[in-house]
Amino acid sequence: MSQNETRILVVEDEPTIARAVADRLAAEGFGVEVAADGPTAVERARAYEPHLIVLDVMLPGFDGLEVCRRVQADRPVPVLMLTARDDETDLLVGLGVGADDYVTKPFSMRELVARIRAVLRRVERPAMEAADGSVRVAGLEIDQRARRVRHDGREVHLTPTEFDLLACLLRNRGTVLTRAVLLEQVWDWADASGTRVVDSHVKALRRKLGQGLIRTVHGVGYSLEAAS
Repeated sequence: MSQNETRILVVEDEPTIARAVADRLAAEGFGVEVAADGPTAVERARAYEPHLIVLDVMLPGFDGLEVCRRVQADRPVPVLMLTARDDETDLLVGLGVGADDYVTKPFSMRELVARIRAVLRRVERPAMEAADGSVRVAGLEIDQRARRVRHDGREVHLTPTEFDLLACLLRNRGTVLTRAVLLEQVWDWADASGTRVVDSHVKALRRKLGQGLIRTVHGVGYSLEAAS
């Protein structure tokens, strides 16, 4: 997909922020539409079919978390959430309803564009190669080509980032991966400044797939240790 074919929906109720974000993304070559409240955001997501949504948490009508729930129920789409609150509970709720990443206000446009590009790269990343395309691990069936996961026979919705994190741990099964390594391999981040996002996504995976799948090695990182 070329960049000028990439559509982004910006959902932000502060006109100054919304216009600044939209103008910067348009200058970067993206197609952009803007919505200023929850109901309009859901309507525009259905009509515009964006490749990514930049979504503020605090919105009139209903909040960004509800927007994310409704949009993901219609059609899975990557979501980058904007939040003014740097609270672990808020972040986990956002990840739990289908957000792929988040940026805490205030943010720089450079950081926002970099995060958007990273999420889009992850979505377009080819499926992990495997002999039969499917791996079974501790009650999970992971279809690597179709990027689908079933837990005890029930399909589990994972965001693109959650799937990539699980796939990365699976590729390195039995090895403890530091947060810095996970940030580089999954998020395409060159520095270790976002370790909290790794922890939040691991917690979201555990909520969806069970607590025993991913082992925490305190002071080091995470490992997929479950028996097949």
